Amino acid sequence: MKIVMAIIKPFKLEEVRQALTAVGVEGLTVTEVKGYGRQKGHTEIYRGAEYAVSFLPKVKIEVAVPSEMAEKTVEAIIAVAKTGQIGDGKIFVFGIDQAVRIRTGETDADAL
Repeated sequence: MKIVMAIIKPFKLEEVRQALTAVGVEGLTVTEVKGYGRQKGHTEIYRGAEYAVSFLPKVKIEVAVPSEMAEKTVEAIIAVAKTGQIGDGKIFVFGIDQAVRIRTGETDADAL
């Protein structure tokens, strides 16, 4: 079992959700986050004053999938989240040692 965690631009969330549903992902967790990568933020002008925006708004998506679905999940996210511009985000894949569905007590792959 794997957790696929993607940090993407907020306006791509709905497209990513649809793509994940299409490849068979049944559930996901979404968190609004802020951060920066190589671009280190940017400057904006508001009411004539220039100021630095150090942390950019992003969305973190986490999905737990069987190991054999991890690559297909990553490919689906890349296909719809990529704009070709700086700040498109990153995807991380982690192993899961154990999963338990609280309601039924099902474990591991059955809990997903």
